[in-house]
Amino acid sequence: MEKIIINGGRRLTGEVEISGAKNAVVAIIPATILARGVCRIENIPNISDVDAMIKILHRLGAEIKMINKSTLEIDTTHIRSTVVEHDMSKLLRASYYFIGSLLGRFNRATVAMPGGCCLGVRPIDQHIKGFEAIGATVTMEENAMVDVRAERLLGTSVYFDVVSVGATINVMLASVRAKGLTVIENAAKEPHIVDLANFLNSMGADVRGAGTDVIKIRGVEELHGCEYAIIPDQIEAGTYMVAAAATKGDVLIKNVIPKHLESISAKLVECGVNVEEFDDSIRVWTDERPNHCGIKTMPHPGFPTDMQPQFSVLLAVARGNSMVSESVWDNRFRYVAQLHRMGAKITVDGKSSFIEGVEELRAAPVKADDLRAGAAMVIAGLIARGTTEIEEIHHIQRGYDNIIEKFRSLGADIELCTVPDEKNTVLSVG
Repeated sequence: MEKIIINGGRRLTGEVEISGAKNAVVAIIPATILARGVCRIENIPNISDVDAMIKILHRLGAEIKMINKSTLEIDTTHIRSTVVEHDMSKLLRASYYFIGSLLGRFNRATVAMPGGCCLGVRPIDQHIKGFEAIGATVTMEENAMVDVRAERLLGTSVYFDVVSVGATINVMLASVRAKGLTVIENAAKEPHIVDLANFLNSMGADVRGAGTDVIKIRGVEELHGCEYAIIPDQIEAGTYMVAAAATKGDVLIKNVIPKHLESISAKLVECGVNVEEFDDSIRVWTDERPNHCGIKTMPHPGFPTDMQPQFSVLLAVARGNSMVSESVWDNRFRYVAQLHRMGAKITVDGKSSFIEGVEELRAAPVKADDLRAGAAMVIAGLIARGTTEIEEIHHIQRGYDNIIEKFRSLGADIELCTVPDEKNTVLSVG
């Protein structure tokens, strides 16, 4: 079993470079199925979700070459299978994007219901609505397999009852080779939606309006290989921004798109933290305890739900009382129990939390309940007095590239430790 061990109380200073966006790459890798030819994808983060996506593609019959640690060449020309079994789909939530890409190319897909972080009920009803609208028949089989088939996919108008990133991506994937024009209304507007659209267009698709709530896709007969670089990870950047503020540090976060970070920057400024934007970097610094503020998570361009746990750690040591409202997921506050162990004063009532700021947190053994909760525990450990041990860090490894070395480079006392179970001894520390 692996743990992260942090000796807290060190001010973060220096520079850190942000990796490619997790939420973009897990959509773009399945999208390669739609092309005949080689796709060369750069700026790929070294995270376990990418490893899982590669395993699924390989199982389907794709040829994959690792050019270097951040560049992949993927050739899906000879894929024949359209089935993703449970042992593969359970590895991550984004495995459901194979439904859209397989359907778009082969007019059929059979994919087991996905895994990923447990953040409450996350139905795929909007995905199904979109698939059915463009001419597919969807069957939910007894063994938790989703079977989707069509004689021919036909462009039409698709209106989502709620804003859904996953459904927007899946219908985009399914419709780029459909006959005619597909119009997605009430579409998600996140940066990774735009990145996927740009990737599809690089392969010869005709996708317009990504980044707005109406996306228009005119189907094409075939797509070809391309070269493409993934955008920087908005949430990884935001995590280091909050960590800099929480430790009263001074950090330059490089390889970012500052516009993607505006909602996070605005809240940091409201808390009294200094934020300076450059062309492709952003500096965050303070030597003061943060002020309180209120947060409500919203679809982009609102404050991202994936930054809510990390920012709550900052508010836990802020002056005064703060309120955090979660409007996206039902079960996003599970991490609060871990922060209570560290001395935080947080009360949860439904989908809101009320935070009474304390002077400091104290170290304690905690766990990562999910990906972003794990990042929150790392930030809490960085500011806590004493030594914090974080378990179940496989959640963190799903979405943060080289997190130990990046925080070390900023002066954190943090290490990855392999600890024994009841039968084994310690294997390594480093």
